[in-house]
Amino acid sequence: MLTATPFAVALESGAAVSALAYPGQGDASLEPALVLVLAHGAGAPHTHPFMTAFARGLAGRGIDVVTFNFPYMERKRRIPDPPRRLEAAYRTVLRATRERLERGGRPPPPLLIGGKSMGGRIASQVIAEDVRAGRDPGVAGLVFLGYPLHPPGRPDKPRAAHLPAIAAPMLFVQGSRDAFGRPDELRPVLADCADAELVVVEGGDHSFKVRGRGLPPSRTSTPRCRTPSPGGSPAACISIASLRHYRARQPSEGCR
Repeated sequence: MLTATPFAVALESGAAVSALAYPGQGDASLEPALVLVLAHGAGAPHTHPFMTAFARGLAGRGIDVVTFNFPYMERKRRIPDPPRRLEAAYRTVLRATRERLERGGRPPPPLLIGGKSMGGRIASQVIAEDVRAGRDPGVAGLVFLGYPLHPPGRPDKPRAAHLPAIAAPMLFVQGSRDAFGRPDELRPVLADCADAELVVVEGGDHSFKVRGRGLPPSRTSTPRCRTPSPGGSPAACISIASLRHYRARQPSEGCR
């Protein structure tokens, strides 16, 4: 059984948020290793079964995973913090993750960031802001588990204007029944992005649940993610796509 290591991240406010580090299970064929910082969605903490299932699934395929709580969730509040506070917390967790990696005594591996729903959107906003400010984001790619393109029933309120600013590879895993944005709504947005890939969970909702099932065992599909993988799960497809994206780039574009 894979064991996650708990740790705390001190915020600039003086408060702290809880985090978990899931060590990747070594596979020489997957080196260099990758690290994915994965944020939770608006309604559940990083210890929710959705988050732990993905973290363990990816760790089992050689990717180190770090999950964490946003401040409001740490305080057990239901309403998310303002966007700036969420972004600041994400940046602090990224710094803490880099510091942990640098203490490992070897060159830090490439860093991927993302999250479930709101957590992924906040990750993308952090990177887009860095790009607009002329800062090097220092990430090898982004992973979105159910990107919240718009509120349910409100396609007139899109949340994607910042995405084309991101040059790093982006992987979107989206359920075909996602009320926050179906794949056919997402595709025109991704067409304007430099490097975006879409994985469709056929029949899946915003949490990839298929009617009458939990996570589908073999229902991921994408034009470019065809490599067979253990279990055929969304987590396995993320692993393959992330590695392909990283290997297409120079080593200097990893975690800095």
